[in-house]
Amino acid sequence: MPHFGLMDEEALGPEQAPLQRARLHIRGGKRRLRQGKISAGILTLYDALVFGMEWYIVSPGRREKLTVQPGEDLRNDRTLYSVLVRSGVIDGSFDYPAFDLLVEYASNNEMPDYDYRELLASIESIMMQLGIMPFDEAELPAEDPATF
Repeated sequence: MPHFGLMDEEALGPEQAPLQRARLHIRGGKRRLRQGKISAGILTLYDALVFGMEWYIVSPGRREKLTVQPGEDLRNDRTLYSVLVRSGVIDGSFDYPAFDLLVEYASNNEMPDYDYRELLASIESIMMQLGIMPFDEAELPAEDPATF
């Protein structure tokens, strides 16, 4: 994965570690898509989105503003996405159930002809709504070509 060997999660702490992971996975996912590794790129962007949502809720100040219903498990990415939409953090224009199906398909199949441009734009939009993007890629650790 794009973060292996590039970050020390303990040193970064519980809030900065998922933020760094999300950003590294955004960068890595985009690179994989450009290289034609479409399925791997989609899976990497999925990880970026999950870590981005986790980063958002780890902050007590942000978390207390969420509208969480009794019994909702914020460790479930689909539930977390719904809570973030309901709470007005993200606009809900992204079809998360369809993305979930695409991720499942991509985990078992190569997708060389898939046009990823709309998906990438949607993921970037969510990352901006969460406050993860924009960011300066030059501030991230240099990529390790061995990470696929």
